[in-house]
Amino acid sequence: MIRVAIADDQTLVRSGFASLLDDVDDVVVVGEAADGEAAVRIAQQVRPDVFLMDIRMPGVDGLEATRRIVADPACREVRVVVLTTFELDEYVFAALRAGASGFLTKDVDADDLRQAIRLVAAGHALLSPSVTRTVVDAFAAAVPEPKRRERLDLLTEREVEVLRLVARAMTNAEIAERLVLTEATVKSHVSAILRKLGLRDRVQAVVAAYDAGLVRPHTS
Repeated sequence: MIRVAIADDQTLVRSGFASLLDDVDDVVVVGEAADGEAAVRIAQQVRPDVFLMDIRMPGVDGLEATRRIVADPACREVRVVVLTTFELDEYVFAALRAGASGFLTKDVDADDLRQAIRLVAAGHALLSPSVTRTVVDAFAAAVPEPKRRERLDLLTEREVEVLRLVARAMTNAEIAERLVLTEATVKSHVSAILRKLGLRDRVQAVVAAYDAGLVRPHTS
């Protein structure tokens, strides 16, 4: 079973998401929180596989709650998905930097919600290639001068090349075709990149690539 927790200060929103998941055989809602403080407490006590996290909540907001959850070694397996009203909400970028594995708009339909939860629980980042391109361009435009370039010294030349393509929102299959590799080899390179840079998923790899100036907005 995929264990899901929901944080939103509106009872109707929490109930709505819970009801969408009620009849899903492989998903169970294990906790609900009305603010970030309660969300962190639930994450630590229950350790859900996926935490659907609203950003704007009273007291400790969802952004700070995400930071605390991601930073807690006891919550290493908890994946946070940000709930937002608009795809390019400014807080989405901050949430991705804080460690969120992706985001969903609050008007997501039931089928997409269920599929999203399954993807994140399986370790995938929740940003489609088309959305990733839009989000990371907007994100990178707000990033100051490149920094932490020295982190890339931990990677091989091939891994840097793969990271650059990951940051351009290419799938493993597309990267394999571009570099004339097998998908399994690309997957192995991506895993090595995440391990060496201490990253949780592909979303964080994108953030790291832009932070390091490996790619910039609207480059090919």
